[in-house]
Amino acid sequence: MYEFTKKAIQWLGWIVLIASAIFAIWLFRDGTLSDFDRFKNWVIQYKILSPFIFILIQIIQVVFPIIPGGVTTIVGFAVFGFWPGLIYNSVGIIIGSIILFALVQKYGRRFILLFVKEETFRKYEAKLESPGYQYFFIFCMVSPVSPADLVVMVTGLTNMPIKKFSLIMLWTKPLSVIGYNLIWVLGGKWLLQIF
Repeated sequence: MYEFTKKAIQWLGWIVLIASAIFAIWLFRDGTLSDFDRFKNWVIQYKILSPFIFILIQIIQVVFPIIPGGVTTIVGFAVFGFWPGLIYNSVGIIIGSIILFALVQKYGRRFILLFVKEETFRKYEAKLESPGYQYFFIFCMVSPVSPADLVVMVTGLTNMPIKKFSLIMLWTKPLSVIGYNLIWVLGGKWLLQIF
């Protein structure tokens, strides 16, 4: 049953990826993605529900990593603006990370291996033995380019209390989200200068 579940999750990941690509192509041909104002209006048409829908998407992409988190993070800033985008991104990612951490605490390594290749998992699991693992964890949560979801899962194998984990997430994730946004903004400007 476990191996079947693992395969089903892998297949579901591919199906969602392909469906997302088809949906993106459809939105582009429809003109929704090629015109940013139209895209923004499409997202905010749900008025007060728009932020909640976005936060839910961020939670899902952390707990079940089949949607690229970087894409949704940039969309959050682009659609809602800097401060609301920072808040909605951070809230969704923090809640998702706490859920992911709790799931690993409950189900252990077998849960992680549903989503991660064993050799990749072993590489990060080995870091648990180092005396400075907590600092490594904090660094990965602040860094906008670390495999944050994987590190969250591995950290779920430690005896770190969920309260301490949540506090670390509360002050590190907003920094990571800002850093990711800056990388995209500055990287985009740099590419425009080159081309």
